[in-house]
Amino acid sequence: IIAIEGMMLAAGFFGFIAAGVFKSQGLPDQTALWLGVGVSILTGLLLALLHGVLSIRFKVNQLISGTVINILAVGLTGYLNRQLFFQSGAAQLTSAGTLARVRIPILADIPLIGGIFDQQPLTYVGIILVFVTHFVLFKTVWGLRTRAVGEHPRAADTVGINVYKMRYANVLIGGIIAGVAGAFFTLQSVGAFEPLMPAGRGFIALAAMIFGNWSPFGAWAAALLFASAQAFQINLQFYSASIPPELDFLKKSQIVGMLPYILTIVAMT
Repeated sequence: IIAIEGMMLAAGFFGFIAAGVFKSQGLPDQTALWLGVGVSILTGLLLALLHGVLSIRFKVNQLISGTVINILAVGLTGYLNRQLFFQSGAAQLTSAGTLARVRIPILADIPLIGGIFDQQPLTYVGIILVFVTHFVLFKTVWGLRTRAVGEHPRAADTVGINVYKMRYANVLIGGIIAGVAGAFFTLQSVGAFEPLMPAGRGFIALAAMIFGNWSPFGAWAAALLFASAQAFQINLQFYSASIPPELDFLKKSQIVGMLPYILTIVAMT
C-alpha cells in the first residue's frame, strides 16, 4: 500500500518517543525499547485503520488516501520533533539505545554465513514473516479468502465471504507489519529519530512487492537486490580513497546515494 512510507515514519517516531519516556521512568533500557516497539506497532495499526476507513468505508482512491497518510506523517512528526527537541523548554529525553543482538548458538559459528544468525531481533522477525506470510497466503483458507477479496471481491461475496471484514483485517495486519518496520529504524538500527527517516524505503518496499511478482519470496528476493545496492553505495563512500581516478564521479555522495533508487526505477521499468 502507498501509505507504508508514512506508517513507517510515524511508527518510528512515536516508538522512539515512547522508549525515551519509559526509560526516563526508570525502566531498564531493553524493557523500554520493547515497549517502544509496542507503541510503534500501535501507531502503524491506527494509521492502517485510518487508511481502511478512507479507502474501504468511504471508497476514497487508495493512492489518494495513502498520500494523505504520508503527508500527515511527515507534517506531524516534523512538527512534534521540533516542538519536543528544538524549542526552548523542550522535553529532555535520552535514547534508550538499540535492541540487543540475539546470537543463535552453533549456527552463528558457521564460516561465512554465521553472521546471519547474530542479529538484532527485528531482523529475525522480518525473515520469519516471509515464511509465515507465504504459508498463510497460499496454504490456508484465510489466504485464499484474502486473495479472493483482493482480486475478485464480487465472486468472494457470492460464496458468503465478508469482503469488508477481510479487507479491514488485512489492512490492519499490514499496518502492524509497517509498525515493526518503523521500529527498526529508531529502536534497532540507529537509536535516534531524524525527519524523513525511511528515505523512500516504503516506496522501495512497494516496488519490491511488485517486482517480486506479488509473492512473499519474490518480494524478499527483490528486497535483497535493492538492499545490495544500498550496501554497495555505503561501501563506495567508505572506501572512496581506493576508487581509481577515472571513476572519480563515484566519490560524489550525491551520485552514489542515488544508486538504490535508480535500481528501483530500472527494475520497475
